[in-house]
Amino acid sequence: MNLSYFIAKRISFKRTGGFTGTIHRIAVASIAIGLSILILSFLILGGFQEVVSSKVFSFTGHYQVHKFTSSNAYEDLPSSKNSNFYKKYHEYGFIGHVQEYAYKPGLLKGDEEVQGVLLKGIGKDFDQEVFSQSLKSGRFIQFAEDGSASNEILLSSKIADKLRLKVGEKIIMYFVQDPPRYRRFDIVGIYETYLEDFDDKVILGDIQTIRNLNGWENDMVGGFEVFLKNPNQIDEMEDELYGRIDYDLKIDKVTDKYIQIFDWLKLLNNNVYVFLGLILFVAAFNMVAILFILIMERTQMIGMLKAMGSTNRQIRRIFVWNGIRIIGRGLLIGNLIGLGICALQDWTKVIGLDPTNYYMSYVPIQWNWPIIISLNVLVLLVTTLVLFIPAMVISNVQPIKAIRFD
Repeated sequence: MNLSYFIAKRISFKRTGGFTGTIHRIAVASIAIGLSILILSFLILGGFQEVVSSKVFSFTGHYQVHKFTSSNAYEDLPSSKNSNFYKKYHEYGFIGHVQEYAYKPGLLKGDEEVQGVLLKGIGKDFDQEVFSQSLKSGRFIQFAEDGSASNEILLSSKIADKLRLKVGEKIIMYFVQDPPRYRRFDIVGIYETYLEDFDDKVILGDIQTIRNLNGWENDMVGGFEVFLKNPNQIDEMEDELYGRIDYDLKIDKVTDKYIQIFDWLKLLNNNVYVFLGLILFVAAFNMVAILFILIMERTQMIGMLKAMGSTNRQIRRIFVWNGIRIIGRGLLIGNLIGLGICALQDWTKVIGLDPTNYYMSYVPIQWNWPIIISLNVLVLLVTTLVLFIPAMVISNVQPIKAIRFD
């Protein structure tokens, strides 16, 4: 057996009591608490970003492709589903799904209130599975098989509360055009994203209704919402997509269109990185301080080993091995605490949030195993490297003085 490792095991806190055992336990606790906080921070941050991003993308896709227009009106110029891009998008390996949409502004009239809203027309190709996470009550729109316009709509909970409406009731929507027109709709569902850009003004309905109001042909749409197979490539694939669309179409990247939301998510990264730096510094400082204390406590042992012919390198390895054992135990306990709390929150949603401020009603968890492994490796490397700083002091220990040290 390796002599340095054997001695390190003999002086570990399992075999010693009193002050030395307490020092070992403090070292283990500092690493365990630091790692568990890092795991919680990164998994919660990932959960926030994933939940908020998925809510935005479920409404808009990753890109919106539509006609060029010089106005800031909500309504887009019509595009054709017979365009080269729409007919061939299945051939593009990076695109997962494309769905049609169109917008039409109008007024919803309740018994006592009037609310300005934006009717978003969607079709059978709308990704209901992705949107289902935001559906609070009721059901999704059922589209007519014969291609006629469905009179069913989905309201946000904020609009429904303001107009005192519920699932199963009817509502009249007035459209400002020449001549003015109106439609009576059946409310079949209530959605809630907690995102003001959608909940304050957007209702979902059949795109055929907008075609009929605007006098469009059945192949005309306001634009196309494009979903990538890999959402992380939203920046890289923009130029690739631009080269595939028709000359009269343009691309709006959703992360730019709703930049205030995605900039807020990026700012959250800074807080977590500050946590990472502080915790790594504290863990490294603790390991240096604790190893200095252990070396001072074992000064007589160092002197005896040197007197018997042990080299400085062999003695340094004793304390490095001792430190690694402390780090390993701290990592194990830290993972158990951090992952245990995350699992409990993921299963029970016990920690709630104010959705008006955080866009969700509970603390989300994203199980990102590469991040978890990276945090363990980073803490291990940093704390192991700093072990060699106090170990260098051993070279200056003189055997006679060390043996007499009290």
